Amino acid sequence: MIKVCFVTADGEQKHVEAVPGTNLLALGQAAGMPLEGTCEGQMACSTCHVVIANEWFAKLKPASEDEEDMLDLAAGVSARSRLSCQIDLTEDLDGIEVHMPGLWHDMQIG
Repeated sequence: MIKVCFVTADGEQKHVEAVPGTNLLALGQAAGMPLEGTCEGQMACSTCHVVIANEWFAKLKPASEDEEDMLDLAAGVSARSRLSCQIDLTEDLDGIEVHMPGLWHDMQIG
């Protein structure tokens, strides 16, 4: 099992576990995190925007150009922002810390 720590905008931590291959968006939604995922993981919105803790960011596969374009539409983007729909959990990510942005806004959906 892979352990994931979600951190809300208020600083509350929620620890969950998942099997390898689980998509971070689906896990976050199941854990009650505010990840809308309007496009259902098709990378056509930015409503699943998360910020990955610094020590974990380099362990992720690099974002694609399409993902970078979608992140340009999200509010509160940082250098460690990613779309959770584009992250499938692997053994290398056991213990990953994922922060929920304080606000979100997707320019494509208003």
